[in-house]
This record gives sequence, C-alpha cells and structure tokens, in this order.
Amino acid sequence: MALDPRRMADAPEAEQRAFVIDAVMANSTAADVLERARTLDLPDWALMAGAVYQAVWNRLTGRPADYGVNDYDLAYCDPSDLTAEGEAAVVKRAAKAFADLEAEVEICNQARVPIWFAAKYGVDRAPIRSTEDAVRDFASLTHAVAIRLDANGLPELIAPYGFAELFSLVVKPMPDISMPEHWNAKIARQKELWPEIEFVAAVD
Repeated sequence: MALDPRRMADAPEAEQRAFVIDAVMANSTAADVLERARTLDLPDWALMAGAVYQAVWNRLTGRPADYGVNDYDLAYCDPSDLTAEGEAAVVKRAAKAFADLEAEVEICNQARVPIWFAAKYGVDRAPIRSTEDAVRDFASLTHAVAIRLDANGLPELIAPYGFAELFSLVVKPMPDISMPEHWNAKIARQKELWPEIEFVAAVD
C-alpha cells in the first residue's frame, strides 16, 4: 500500500515534532554532523535548511533519508562579532571536525547574513540576533525548522511557526520574498526530485 505523503498534516504537534526528529536522525550523515557540532562549543547553533525539511519530505514519500540533500547548513549566531575575519576563524576551526566527511558542511554566522546579503543583493534585512531569528526569516514557512542537540545530546527543534506548512506539502514563498527569481529556480529543481509536493511560484 502506497504511503500517503500528507498523512501527518493533521497529526498532533507532538507527533509532528517527533516525526521531524526521527526523519533527520535517520540520515546518518545529519546525525553525525549534529554529534560533531555539539563538541564545537558554537554559540546558538543548529542544523537547518534542506538537511531538515528534505529529510521530512523523504520520510513522508518513502525515499532514502539522504535523498536530494546536497549539503548540510550548520548555522551559529554570534552578534558580538560581525566581522568577516571572526566568522572565517570559526569556520576554519569548525571545518576540521568535518574534514573526513564526504558530505559538504557549510558553516555560517547568521548574525552576519544581513550584512553580506545587502552588499551582494542590495536588499536590506532586519538584524539577526539569534538562530531562531534566522529561522523565522526564511523564504518559506516550510523551511522554518532547525534542529540541534542539547547539553545532554538530545535533539531539540527550533520551529517558530510550528509544523503545519511543512506537513502540508504545499511550499509557498513568504509574501515579501526579496528574490523571486532565485526562489523560482530553486523550486523548479526541487519539483523534479519531489513531484508529490506542490510548489508555489513567487511573483515579482
């Protein structure tokens, strides 16, 4: 019997939360990244983006846990040091922990994102003072979920908007999305990998 990819849409939030954790941890690479990240003493860190929401899509649609996951976005947030040099030093130190992994781990100080985003794209963004701020500022509510391990090594989720959009399998851009062309190119690629999902295009 085929899986219903929307079977979790009306589940209680506690069950949705457990489903997300199980989906991410089923990907051995993601679990490894989380375990290694816990040893790095990064401020306010989390694994976010495709490594999280794509793992959920894979579990919902019966695909391998790492299907379609191109890289692992390991974020931290340090508003006390907004210099490029400070971030580079953290990235260099942290990257050593992942040097033997075949997967790409991208490490980024989320507090610096508004700075380089404005310089690169000419678009002003609100300051980011926490990883939750960063997750709250994602291009879609579907993407707004991150995961980390607490001091005891137990998974905890950052999900400021809950899980309704993630489990609806309808991926919509935020109304004020700043770069519609990038969004539309991204969802076109993802539609090829996950045809069960409905992707809504952004309009200029």
